[in-house]
Amino acid sequence: MRRLGKVVLDALRSFNADDGWAMASHVSLSALMAVFPFLIFVATLAAFIGDAGLGDRVADLVFASWPAEVAGPIAAEVHRVLSVQRGGLLTISVVVTIFLASNGVEAVRTALNRAYKVSETRSFLFLRGQSVLFVLIGAVASLVVAFLGVLGPLIFDRLKTEFPVLLPFDELFAYASIAVTGLTIIVTLVAAHLWLPAGRPEAIRLWPGIAVTLVTWLGSVVLFSFYLRRFANYVGTYAGLAGAVTAIFFLYLVATLLIFGGEFNAALARARAERAATGT
Repeated sequence: MRRLGKVVLDALRSFNADDGWAMASHVSLSALMAVFPFLIFVATLAAFIGDAGLGDRVADLVFASWPAEVAGPIAAEVHRVLSVQRGGLLTISVVVTIFLASNGVEAVRTALNRAYKVSETRSFLFLRGQSVLFVLIGAVASLVVAFLGVLGPLIFDRLKTEFPVLLPFDELFAYASIAVTGLTIIVTLVAAHLWLPAGRPEAIRLWPGIAVTLVTWLGSVVLFSFYLRRFANYVGTYAGLAGAVTAIFFLYLVATLLIFGGEFNAALARARAERAATGT
């Protein structure tokens, strides 16, 4: 416990020294600004393959892990934007949309580079190409998950008719969407730590920071929802901007915990190196 305490304190000191609070602001604002372009691109892609409704279902998946008080106003605006008819897929507007969405990936990269104490030496074209690839893979994966979310219940209903032994699992199947959302978050976190920063500890040693981020995220969602219900009055303070401000505040908290996960991994690596040097 003493060693764990030292690692946590080292991570907190490093987080502060690396301007973690300011970087969390950068990541949260970039993420919020990237959500709309990303979902617009997803909706355009969905319309291109012949199912415009998939875009709305992807939006629901994106906001499924957000507190309802935060997701509600933003999701409503997103659905309103997605209801606007758009042109073909291969247009200059879509290229710009993908570029804007990739800015959110770049913000996370910068934050993790600082956490892992590495300088970026890769070319701008490589970095931007990687960020765009993340957006494209994320868009396609989101559409696949949304499609399976529609197809899955239909298949399960048919199977229940053919095999009544599956009836007791009906309620369990209802939690599948929650499991899919959780798995998506884990895969996203692992991919971010693995491929975005210019340097990091070896892959097998990344799990502690990822686990810290996941556990603290779960706790923060519960606490933030409680805070909004009992104490916060953003409508009285920010009027019509309350929804956006609440979303930024929540994303700031999420970004802070994401960056701290990287700092925790880096602090663990320093502690291992110190023990190896001293033979303790």
